Amino acid sequence: MTGVTGDLLIRSVRPWPNSPGEPAVDVLCEDGLVAATGAGLDAPPGVPSVDGGGGVLLPSFVDAHAHLDSTRLGLPFRPHSAGTGLAELIENDRRNWRSAERGVAERATYALGRTIAAGATVVRSHAQVDVDSGLAKLEGVLAAREAHAGRAAVEVVAFPQCGILREKGTADLLEAALGAGADLVGGLDPAGYDRDPVRHLDVVFGLAEKHQRGVDVHLHDDGSLGAFQVELICERVAALDMRGKVTVSHAFALSGVDADRQRELVDLLAEHDVAVTTVAPGAREPLPLRQLRWAGVRLGLGQDGMRDYWSPYGNGDMLDRAWQLAYRNGFRQDALVEMCVDIATRGGAAVVGRPHGLTEGSPADLVVVPGDTVTAAVMDRAPRTLVVHAGRVVAAGGELV
Repeated sequence: MTGVTGDLLIRSVRPWPNSPGEPAVDVLCEDGLVAATGAGLDAPPGVPSVDGGGGVLLPSFVDAHAHLDSTRLGLPFRPHSAGTGLAELIENDRRNWRSAERGVAERATYALGRTIAAGATVVRSHAQVDVDSGLAKLEGVLAAREAHAGRAAVEVVAFPQCGILREKGTADLLEAALGAGADLVGGLDPAGYDRDPVRHLDVVFGLAEKHQRGVDVHLHDDGSLGAFQVELICERVAALDMRGKVTVSHAFALSGVDADRQRELVDLLAEHDVAVTTVAPGAREPLPLRQLRWAGVRLGLGQDGMRDYWSPYGNGDMLDRAWQLAYRNGFRQDALVEMCVDIATRGGAAVVGRPHGLTEGSPADLVVVPGDTVTAAVMDRAPRTLVVHAGRVVAAGGELV
């Protein structure tokens, strides 16, 4: 497939927001953009039409935090073998990744295909770069991006999962990764894991400034230690004029401090336009979703690893992850469930800096989900009727086309 845009008429869908029993309409896409919405639209000559079956039409899902290089989706299940704690999880991955039945590129390509078939057409994936694997994992994720170039837009983060300062040569590998095709430079717990937040961030932001790239830092450190690092990151953003170009992934510190300190951190992130991504983890307190959105912080959702050496969870389905986000927050009202869907669609697009929506002129990156309402679709999670990228159907009925 190529990355060209397309023209398409989607018949019988109910654009979000919608109410039960609301009449279906048609949506015309031209040159990869939403061009018109209305009842009984005619397809221009030569433009194909597809049936949405009366399903709910959403902007496509955005996986704003994936690890395509580590997935074992589609492979035989392996019992979880890691001990407790971040360091043991990292080392367990190192002990096992080479013994996978398939190489990184094949595994990443399969997982990305599953993600697209489930309705995500925008993905930001981290790819581990370290002295053990070199650029092998990055190259595998880049190969997956190329394999699905006509189906999804994929950003790749050069991710130092084993730290930057612990092993000599990692900083050089990060720079090499940026030259090899990575779009952003990553970081990992500058204080808690690398034990020198200033030097760690010197490397990350130094590379970002030199190569004019964005930054996405994993921040598992919680409490006052994590809060301190949020402040350090925002100081770098201000000093280098990088508003809108930096993301803090996980940001567990936001849910591990008292209400006053939390408010200070949320306001700081908003002031410096630093985005946040969450994966709706099961073992941590949920992030303050409403407070972040009220403050104007760009907030996205991701799958993290998918059945890998870190965790047996994950299936490639962002609608499933939106359900998990709602469930972990105890949401029952439709408006709150729909907020989780918004985080999984428009929110993630804002994190990666892409326009996204259903209005005329928006990119025709769309997904049709069976269901009377968005909340019903989240609860049922039926196979997606249609997935559209740049005005072209790329999946139907849960399968790639």
